[in-house]
Amino acid sequence: MAIATRSADTTWIGTLAGGRGKIAPGSAAFADLDVTWASRTESPDGKSSPEELCAAAHSSCFAMALALKLGEVGSPPEELQVRATVTLAEVDGLPTIVTSEVDVAGRVEGLDGPGFEEIVAAAAALCPVSRLFAGADVTVKSRLL
Repeated sequence: MAIATRSADTTWIGTLAGGRGKIAPGSAAFADLDVTWASRTESPDGKSSPEELCAAAHSSCFAMALALKLGEVGSPPEELQVRATVTLAEVDGLPTIVTSEVDVAGRVEGLDGPGFEEIVAAAAALCPVSRLFAGADVTVKSRLL
C-alpha cells in the first residue's frame, strides 16, 4: 500500500539545446518552474533543473528522517539545516546523477557529536530519497550547531 503519491508535469518546447520547459507541481505548492538545458548544465539564470529538484527532495526527506530518528531517542531537534548537492556527470557517455552530498547541521539537546553522527547515519539508512539514489555516491557530513 502506498504511503504517498505525488506528481509533477513538464511541458517542453523545442530542441534540447535551444528549447525550454515548464515544470508544474501537481500540488500547486509552488509556482511553475522554468527549465532549460543551459540552466541545467551552465548557469541557472533564475531557472531550475532536475538536479536542483532532486536536491530539494533529498534535503527535505533527510530532514524528516533525521527529525524522526532524533525524536525516537528522546532528543527532538530544535533546528536542522540540511543541504543536498546533486551532481550530474558523464558516465560511459551518458549523463548520470553520480552523487548527492548531504550536509547536516543540527541544534539538538542531549547529544554529543558522536551521538549525533550515529543518529544521522540511521537517518541516512531510513531516508527514502537516499535509497532512491542508491546507485549514486551518497555522502553525509554532520555537525551540531
